[in-house]
This record gives sequence, structure tokens and C-alpha cells, in this order.
Amino acid sequence: DGYAVGGVANDDECKDDMYKAIEYSCPYLPEDKLRYLMGVGEPVDLLEGVKRGIDIFDCVSPTRLARHGNALVPGVKDTGISGLKENRMNLKNAKFTDDFEPIDKDCDCYTCKNYTRAYLHHLVKCDEQFGASLLSIHNIRFLIRLTEQMREAIKEDRYEEFIEEFYKK
Repeated sequence: DGYAVGGVANDDECKDDMYKAIEYSCPYLPEDKLRYLMGVGEPVDLLEGVKRGIDIFDCVSPTRLARHGNALVPGVKDTGISGLKENRMNLKNAKFTDDFEPIDKDCDCYTCKNYTRAYLHHLVKCDEQFGASLLSIHNIRFLIRLTEQMREAIKEDRYEEFIEEFYKK
């Protein structure tokens, strides 16, 4: 049914090396078969993986991030580590104590429609499992929305522009 590319998402490897491994692997894989990148699920990695020929992904990242109080959000910041960029909101931060906005006002997930950053901050600080569940719902929907947008950009032959827009947000 397809081919898996694995062993490129180790925490101690830099993103540039992972992208190079994908670039080296994909030309050798049949174009009529799925190309599956194992254990990769950060938004920037989905964008960069598809750009290099990957079709499908799987990863525990959205739920792991949620368990640690992080929500995926639009907008990419450079972490200062070579090639490492992230889109995370850490709801453990005190600045969310009185923030009555949703995680993302443009998100249509259950969490964003019904709960504020302040309430999520409270749940995370109290180590309530409900907080991790709500953040998981949001993070998974964030990635689904991202892949829907990526698919639409590919259909419209504007994927490169989409990536540029994503990084500028």
C-alpha cells in the first residue's frame, strides 16, 4: 500500500537533517504509492514533509503537548535552535490567568468554542485531566485544519505560497 520513512524524527537530530533524509529517500520511492513519515507531527514538519513528497504522518505530539499544557496555535516562532520552529501556547504561563479569549478565535473546535484560556490555565495548573483532554481536542483539530488547508493549497497549485503565508502569520 505504501512505504514508510522512519528513524528520522529523533529528538537529538536537528530538523535540517530530518528534511535532508526525506529529500534523499523520496526519489527512490514509487510515486504511485503512499509515502508515510513515521512519528512526525509538528505543524512545520507536516508542511516541510509534504513539500518533499510525504503523503501521510502519525505522531503522539498533539496529545503529548496537551498533557504538558501546550496548545498548537497559528504563527511560527524561531526557538533559536537550528531549524527548530514551533507554534505553541503554553497555558501554564501566569499571563493566561485572566485571559478570557479562546485559544484561537478562528478555530472551530469544541474547546475554542466553549472554553477560555483562563479556564484552561486553571485546569492545567491544577493538573486536571480534563484540561489535557480539551487541549488534545484542540491540537488534533488544529492539525486536521492545517492538512485541509494544505490539501486546498495543493489543489490550487499554490503550496509554496501557502507555506510562506503560514510562516508569516
